[in-house]
Amino acid sequence: MRLAKAILATSIMTATLLVALTAAGAAQEASADATAGATVDATAGATWQALKPDVFGERPVFDAGTLVTLSAPVRAEDAAMVPVEVAVTLPPGDARTIQKLTLIVDENPAPVAATFTFGGDRRDLALATRLRVNSYSYIRAVAQLSDGSLQMTQRFVKASGGCSAPAMKDEEAALKNIGQMKLRLVQPGQLGDATKASRFARVQLMIRHPNYSGLQMDQVTRLYIPAKYVDHIEVKQGDALILSMEGGISLSEDPNLQFSFEPTGQQIHVDAGDTDGRAFEGALQPAG
Repeated sequence: MRLAKAILATSIMTATLLVALTAAGAAQEASADATAGATVDATAGATWQALKPDVFGERPVFDAGTLVTLSAPVRAEDAAMVPVEVAVTLPPGDARTIQKLTLIVDENPAPVAATFTFGGDRRDLALATRLRVNSYSYIRAVAQLSDGSLQMTQRFVKASGGCSAPAMKDEEAALKNIGQMKLRLVQPGQLGDATKASRFARVQLMIRHPNYSGLQMDQVTRLYIPAKYVDHIEVKQGDALILSMEGGISLSEDPNLQFSFEPTGQQIHVDAGDTDGRAFEGALQPAG
């Protein structure tokens, strides 16, 4: 009996100790996570303060409030292809128009992912694409309005290694199909018919291109692949500009853009090029 009581007492003490150690470990891990999160947030803020003058000079950047919304995953499934979507909507009675939109990934080696310039008197727009995110970072969308003001919103995304992640295709296969382009309208029941699209319809533009960042390693030679990426795109409807883009290494492999436009029934034409001087083009013919 005494032996049984002693074993039981020992078991209880052991279980209590294990619970205490587990709780202490969990508390320590939570504390470490909180500290790491605070450090990342602080670093991200410091990064932006250092980065802002290089991108926008001394111009003030305002909190966009509801003018600009940015959607992105809190934790990315694939750091090399993080989906982001931006909407800019000016309220009724606001006479300003939307001129530019800049996408920034604070902690990337080349933070400015792309700058878009819009034609026409745009008072609302939607734009979606995929970005590389190299480490825990804020992604920022900064809209420039016709009065010169900069309106910004941001979202914190947990991802790492996006800029150095190996390309999905080997270099030979990637270069074989480089520049192949698909262009279509994204609207249920009206794909390919620019004459029936509402002004909220979107064009989806896909370009085959490895968009090498210069930080990726060839898995066979173990040498870094030189940077090679789509650096400009221009989309016109007839002679009228829908948008133009200047891009960098933070755009993902096989660049994919979706953007809203106001259809006129005229042909939509795309001219694009990369840092090696290659030129690509495609067109979407209206129905009939």
